[in-house]
Amino acid sequence: MIKQIRFIFSILLTLLLTPVSFSEVVILKPKAFLDVISGELVVADLLIEDGKIKDIGKFNIENANEILLPDLILLPGLMDSHVHLIGNTESKGYESISESSYLDTIYGVENASKTLMAGFTTVRNVGAGYYADVALKRAIDAGVVPGPSMLVSGPALGITGGHCDTNLFPPEFDIQGQGVVDSPWEARKMVRTNRKYGADLIKFCATGGVMSRNTDVNAKQFTLDEMKAIVDEAHNHGMKVAAHAHGLEGIKAAIIAGADSIEHSSFIDTETTLLAIEKGTFLSMDIFVSDYILGEGAEKGILEESLEKERTVGRKQRENFANAHSLGAKISFGTDAGIFAHGQNARQFAYMVEWGMTNLEAIQAATIQTADLFGINNVGIIEPGFDADIIGVRSNPLANIRTLENIAFVMKEGRVYKNN
Repeated sequence: MIKQIRFIFSILLTLLLTPVSFSEVVILKPKAFLDVISGELVVADLLIEDGKIKDIGKFNIENANEILLPDLILLPGLMDSHVHLIGNTESKGYESISESSYLDTIYGVENASKTLMAGFTTVRNVGAGYYADVALKRAIDAGVVPGPSMLVSGPALGITGGHCDTNLFPPEFDIQGQGVVDSPWEARKMVRTNRKYGADLIKFCATGGVMSRNTDVNAKQFTLDEMKAIVDEAHNHGMKVAAHAHGLEGIKAAIIAGADSIEHSSFIDTETTLLAIEKGTFLSMDIFVSDYILGEGAEKGILEESLEKERTVGRKQRENFANAHSLGAKISFGTDAGIFAHGQNARQFAYMVEWGMTNLEAIQAATIQTADLFGINNVGIIEPGFDADIIGVRSNPLANIRTLENIAFVMKEGRVYKNN
């Protein structure tokens, strides 16, 4: 009897962990959809089958599931190139070390759902301990929990005492970040370890950071040889590399080493921006988060040291964002969500427009540009053959970018998750 119960339980568990296949024919009938390449609003229906956009036109198919969206304008699902889904966003400073990795992962389930409901159907999670981001990604892919498609890095690589180390404990605890490496060969081994346990990309910290204790945002971390070893090993395995870098020397070294994207890029200058353009390096500049840190950070428990660093970073980063855009740099949409509450990612659009982008350019940053950075060619555009990752808003985002802060409809891979 016990064996029979165990057998039945194993079958049920297998069924729960098996992705559901959606072969239903669905027709979306919106007011229009946005062609994010041309910037034109196209009046047409979308025919969805097997999770893909099969055709665009006018359709009347017997037994198809018609979803009437006469007041909505549809767009491709949005993407965020810099999020931290794992953990409790309300827990900052010393309070953040009181929660286990297990609890952090459970918070990640909630954060993933909020992100998807906000219209972000693909994200890149840059840094998570104990490969919790790998576990969350696999649960989403298996249909166990709702969330965006994820690219995940596992533990970020950093030097001893650097931004990607754990610096809140006194020395007698002898606690170190999982990704700490202090030589080119240690770095290569950690890249291999992350790949072994399911990481899609590698993140390393090329400078100090705002949110880490006892680090200088302008100080370069890692030697150039160490950075080159990280990038070379990652690229050998087909993995892209994201380099956290605020300070100029760290940014420059990471670009020279071959990093695919520079996260934050706060103190980048014109010469180094032109170098990034020459090398094809993306800039992921989180120009919304400063207002949250300086507005609500102290109340949430962010250390005064971090607040002081942010006071030197915020405006300069925005000015350099405007300069990088004017020079023609490749800019992805990256927010650092997790510092602020998940589901508020779209608040950054208005800041990108305020600091130089057109509404269409900001939308392109969160669709075709970020898809290019991710190296995926089946999302980011509403076209036949692409994944049916589609969102809907109540007004034209080319006229009012803030309409993207209130998503009315979310479809991911042909499955409707939200329809208001």
